[in-house]
Amino acid sequence: MESMKAVSARSYGSRDVLDLEEAPCPDIGPEDVLIRIVATSVNPFDWAVRNGYLTDYYTYSFPLILGLDVSGVVEVVGSEARSLQPGDAVYGRANPSTNGAYAEYISVPAAQVALKPQSLDFLQAAALPHVAISAWRSLLEAAGLSAGQSVLIHGAAGGVGSVAVQLAKYQSAQVIATASANNLDYLRSLGADETIDYNAVRFEDVVHGVDVVLDLIGDMGDNTQQRSWQVLKPGGILVSLVQFPSPETAAAHAVRSAFVTADVCDTQILTEIGRLIDAGHIQPLASSVYTLADIRQAHAESESRHVRGKIVLQVADL
Repeated sequence: MESMKAVSARSYGSRDVLDLEEAPCPDIGPEDVLIRIVATSVNPFDWAVRNGYLTDYYTYSFPLILGLDVSGVVEVVGSEARSLQPGDAVYGRANPSTNGAYAEYISVPAAQVALKPQSLDFLQAAALPHVAISAWRSLLEAAGLSAGQSVLIHGAAGGVGSVAVQLAKYQSAQVIATASANNLDYLRSLGADETIDYNAVRFEDVVHGVDVVLDLIGDMGDNTQQRSWQVLKPGGILVSLVQFPSPETAAAHAVRSAFVTADVCDTQILTEIGRLIDAGHIQPLASSVYTLADIRQAHAESESRHVRGKIVLQVADL
């Protein structure tokens, strides 16, 4: 095939720059696979790129196809991509610095995808790769969270947060989760030991001496990150995916800090996440399902910052 349907942005800007149109079908290299996409998702990263917020970190050319998460079927396999076969049902994540998955097809390195968890359909699987990789790298790699430790997760009802709660419970950690009141029952159903309505309670008044803070909010509006240093025990760590934590402030509180980009996605971690999913330790939540034609509405919901779980885009029927 020479062309495909894709959502393209022709410049940085509002949701109005997104249009569903014809685009060239991607080429594949020897280590790549061409995937027929069944579903993808909307992440805050997508509209941050669209708005031009990440130009200090990534250089994009236009027209640009957004979308990180991939769920679909392998169509063509590169000559050196021997781990997969045509017809394999897979899930994975696009490279954040290149064209993405708001399209009918995508070419990605085989080393960045894995077989889809058997217990999930394609829509559910599309809700997971980016947020699961982000939670894994934050809690297990950066923080080294282990059994018996405690973690405070800000923004716990969102895509990364909801996976992080489940991953932390799998590690036998004590989980304290902040969210709005209407999401507290949901977080308890995921295994959170303690929940805090951030509109009613200042978390620093009730949380003390935790080993890890996972910051998915930053200081925007409420100084969440700045208020989090004081709740850590000496030697603890604040890990953020949204705002660089100050090493100087960390040192002043006798704690550590880390910023996680989760740029690297690999088959090994996706396979392990898939094992946890099929064993029932992690479950995704696709809270809304749109089509590519509804992309502007999907971005509007994501930009409200009150999404429970993930927003999924269904690209094809399968």
